[in-house]
Amino acid sequence: MTAAAKLATYADLVALPEGVKAEVLGGELVIQPGQTLHHANVRSGLYRFLGGPFDFDDDGPGGWDIVGGIDVRFTVDDIAQPDVVGWRRARLEGHYQLPIDVIPDWICEVLSPSSTKRDRLHKFQLYARHGVPHYWLVDPDARLLEAYALDGGQWKSIGVYDETARARIAPFEAVELPVGRLFLPEPPSPASP
Repeated sequence: MTAAAKLATYADLVALPEGVKAEVLGGELVIQPGQTLHHANVRSGLYRFLGGPFDFDDDGPGGWDIVGGIDVRFTVDDIAQPDVVGWRRARLEGHYQLPIDVIPDWICEVLSPSSTKRDRLHKFQLYARHGVPHYWLVDPDARLLEAYALDGGQWKSIGVYDETARARIAPFEAVELPVGRLFLPEPPSPASP
């Protein structure tokens, strides 16, 4: 008889060296490479255009806590670290100890070659199963933002936006998001001979 494989838990995440980005998904410890400049730019843009008016700006709609790189526990075997995550402030209040056990109101994952399959399959299903109302996927290479809303336990597409869009996207429809500003400028075309 072989011994059953031990499922990873939050203790395994805590035991990793500081600065290592990792998650526990389906009981498996998943260590991720560092973010690219494209990835970091999308995150910074979301903090600016959403975090500003919804989290920090006294003149905006307010009412949200929007952060990134924080451990969110869905089950003992599923502790994700979404790229950007938000809670309506009243729901998160007083729940500041890690890992956060409050189901987020919105999650955004920034796709990269190392995460696309995981974000589109495992996390897509995990977040729906646990009732996250809104899920966005941003693809810096395709320069697209896909937005989903949970409807009867299933994701319903509420829009796909390219870099030309200035869109009001749930749950942040109170402000217009300049989607193109999430992406680094495209490199100039090579000069013709």
